[in-house]
Amino acid sequence: MANSLRSFFLLGCLPLLAQGQPASPAGANMGAVATGRYRNLFIEAGVPKRDVAKKLEAAFRQLFHGDLKTEAIYYAAGRNSNGELAYVTDVAHHDVRTEGMSYGMMIAVQLDKKAEFDALWNWSKTYMYHSEADHPARGFFSWSMKTDGTPNDETPAPDGEEYYTMALYFASGRWGNGTGIYDYRAEADRLLTDILHREVLRGRTRRGPYSCGNMFDEKSWMVRFVPGLDRNGFTDPSYHLPAFYELWAKWGPEADRAFWADAAAVSRDFFQKVTNPATGLAPDYANFDGTPYSLKWNAGAANFRFDAWRTAMNWSVDWAWWAKDARERELSDRIQAFFASKGMETYGNVYTLAGEQLSATHAPGLMATNAVASLAATNPRAKEFVKAFWECPIPSGQERYYDGTLYLLAMLHVSGQFRAWTPK
Repeated sequence: MANSLRSFFLLGCLPLLAQGQPASPAGANMGAVATGRYRNLFIEAGVPKRDVAKKLEAAFRQLFHGDLKTEAIYYAAGRNSNGELAYVTDVAHHDVRTEGMSYGMMIAVQLDKKAEFDALWNWSKTYMYHSEADHPARGFFSWSMKTDGTPNDETPAPDGEEYYTMALYFASGRWGNGTGIYDYRAEADRLLTDILHREVLRGRTRRGPYSCGNMFDEKSWMVRFVPGLDRNGFTDPSYHLPAFYELWAKWGPEADRAFWADAAAVSRDFFQKVTNPATGLAPDYANFDGTPYSLKWNAGAANFRFDAWRTAMNWSVDWAWWAKDARERELSDRIQAFFASKGMETYGNVYTLAGEQLSATHAPGLMATNAVASLAATNPRAKEFVKAFWECPIPSGQERYYDGTLYLLAMLHVSGQFRAWTPK
């Protein structure tokens, strides 16, 4: 979850890839996973290749190993019997979130940073994971923790589990499987099975009794916003990751592969329903039919806000990887046309779906996801979003967590360095 609003809720057939390598060419007019050709939009926009590599490394170095007070979001936290420990923290809110931990692991595996990956996974399994047989979130992770490892909330958030799963499969492919918690493929298979099949359990948490089941609604093939809500018939559009689901349909437990293929197709249709036909903007939360969802104490969830920044990134990466739904290209053109109309250097970061600006902040995180939209866009203006992102400084200061994680993920996508690694 992108911000602290979650706490209110939680109160109550392509060829297989070569193992351990990015995909090799498999034909024309196919996505990057099949062809192995991941576009570098920075080079297409005229940035020298050597400069792209230098800036990507600089961004990682600053956000993972920079000044602890003003630059870093990654913090070493000692060691235990499994090795080094580290966490990624939301500096402004003083907590550790599954969102940031799983993003950090994804960034690490894509950049071949195994030590950082393992330290983040070790911290996640040590402090966030629920293995207790009677815990309602058994098999999942507490979505928010204090940096000392005590929970703020013991309930899970599906976006974290989705990114954990994908990062673990990629780690298996890039580095091979170890033992214990570092048997990456076994950990990914176990987590993916629970995501889809975990039975409903009711038990006590620090905040009182809680019920929690699986993370996907089987009737709609859609990810839930929170698996434990009684009113769980709604979703978060930015949690829809069809590019990942396609890989789970190839790599996940065999009995569930058809479900994941269907879920990918459903999410592609959902993007068409949930976005405004004029602006391309999606809400933070939505019903399964695509209509915006809000509550009386959180009417803002029906607007384009912080979670929703990521939705265009999701459909654009899906197009770049799989090229299965050309309507995603139209969505990227539409949303980029909207933001260009608001001024490339001045557009805000919160809007109604119809396009009324609600915040004037020109945020690096949104600049980053808008640049990723260029992977699917067809209009020449797409290069302007890439250039604007290239000129954007590496995030620092109090807001560096969310802006910074999106910045690094986008740097990987836009530079062609975010790749599928087939698990062993």
